[in-house]
Amino acid sequence: MNRGIAATLLALAAAAAQAQAYDGEVMKIDKAQNKLTLKHGELKSLDMPPMTMVFRMQDAKALDTLAVGDRVRFDAAKVGGAYTVTAIRKM
Repeated sequence: MNRGIAATLLALAAAAAQAQAYDGEVMKIDKAQNKLTLKHGELKSLDMPPMTMVFRMQDAKALDTLAVGDRVRFDAAKVGGAYTVTAIRKM
């Protein structure tokens, strides 16, 4: 297996293992950039205080199911140096 692919798979597995579900509210959706702005509480697994911030989306298709104002439950991790939503669903 290519070392780059193996390293990416290991990083994704580590991120998934550290992921934890959090509540948030969709503030902005940027399908062109595959990004989502969420207002959220403390994200303990990422050592992050409550704030509104932009996340990269692991699954771009998930953006099609969301609208500004939606209350969501999401998992986030730092993947490849970027804060990334790894799973999301409406509440």
